[in-house]
This record gives sequence, structure tokens and C-alpha cells, in this order.
Amino acid sequence: MVPPERPEESMASESEKRPISTIVILIAMQTEALPLVNKFQLKEDQDSVFPTEVPWVRYRGTYKDLNINIIWPGKDTALGVDSVGTVSASLVTYASIQALQPDLIINAGTAGGFKAKGAAISDIFLASEVAFHDRRIPIPILDLYGVGLRQAFSTPNLSKRLSLKVGKLSTGDSLDMSSQDEASIIANDATIKDMEGAAVAYVADLLKVPAIFVKAVTDIVDGDKPTAEEFLQNLAAVTVALEQAVTEVVDFINGKCLSEL
Repeated sequence: MVPPERPEESMASESEKRPISTIVILIAMQTEALPLVNKFQLKEDQDSVFPTEVPWVRYRGTYKDLNINIIWPGKDTALGVDSVGTVSASLVTYASIQALQPDLIINAGTAGGFKAKGAAISDIFLASEVAFHDRRIPIPILDLYGVGLRQAFSTPNLSKRLSLKVGKLSTGDSLDMSSQDEASIIANDATIKDMEGAAVAYVADLLKVPAIFVKAVTDIVDGDKPTAEEFLQNLAAVTVALEQAVTEVVDFINGKCLSEL
């Protein structure tokens, strides 16, 4: 006898067969966000769905058959710099899902890449899975919780059509890489490294919203140049590559349901 389908399973299967309507694109830096805001001709939301106290910015509009929301965590209210990192990413992901009920989340941004795993400057990667590399809890079971391994939503047709590279993403709150971080990243078998992805994945998984991760390589972590110097040197050019890639991803998504990705 076939067991009855649980209500949540039925709802999930129905949503995967419905054309994608609303997407949320989460981007940590204004430099990364604005080219896409212009590309999709989005407008800044003046009547914010977020609490008035937070600096988070929503750009919204319609592109083809999609309702697109680009969410940028804004500038730190004390220091005036981009609110990068896992804390802002997790908060804004939660608030965006609650307010906008998206069919799909895209976490887009720049990342470091490992040449030993085949990454090069301006490469675009889709993350196959995401994990943390700086939450070290050397206690059984809690160590796995610290790593927080999660699968990205599977998009075999998307990666094949756009010829995007696929690799594992490791997330931490530091731009540089300590020896302890390096050991954890190697254990995660990561090809790319960022400061937000695993936090977005945690919240998306918690609230059962499919999420994909589009990352453009700005610096080679295991190269011979200082990370911060190489990141700043390549940021402008790589942001152009990111804008092109995300546009192609959105064009592919348009008119499709989740199961077709």
C-alpha cells in the first residue's frame, strides 16, 4: 500500500509545477546590485516592507513575466560601508521571505575561487552545496551543525543551458583565510568562498524556499596576490560578468516552473 502524501509534500509538488512568478535576488554589496537594478529597470521601494530602523533596500519591478525584487542590506548605520557578512544576510533573507513570499531566491555576488579546484578570475559558478568554514564546534553532532552543510536547489537544465561551472561554496565572516579556515574549506571540498551564502541557505531551508547561488570569482584565494588587493582590482570587471550571468539566469527562469530548472 502506498502511504498517503503529506500535505506539505503535496504543496511542494504543486509549487514546483507552477510557473515561477516572484523571485528575490539577495546581493550584499551596492556595487554588485546596481548594474542589475539598471538592467531590469527596477525602482527603489519608497514604502518599505522592512522595519524603518534597518538600512535594507528593496528594488522592485516587473521583468518579462517575473516580479523581481533585489534586496541589498544597505550601508552600516555607524560606518557607512556595505553590510556584508552572515548576520545581515540571514536577517534580510528571513525578512524578505516573510514579506514577499518568493517562489525562488537567488543569492548573487562575488566570491574568492581556488585555482586548485579549477577557478579563474571572472568565472561564474552555480553552487551545488553550501557550508560554513568558521563555525568550529569540536563536539560530536554539534560539529556537523557548525558546518551546516546544505544542498542548493538543483538546476541541471539551467547549468547545462548556460554552461555555468558548478562547485561547492564555503562561507565565513572573514575576507582573508586563516590556517584553520583553510583546513575547514578543504574539508568542505569547496571551489569558491564567500561571506553570505551558507547563511542564506540556512534561512531558505528553514522556511522551505528554494535557493540558488550565482557567484563570480574576483580573487584567487590560493594565488600569490593579497586577497583584498586582488578583490578591489577585479571588482568592477567581475561585476559586469556577474550582471550578464544573472540576467541570463533570470531569462532562463522566465516562464518556467521550478521542476524545469
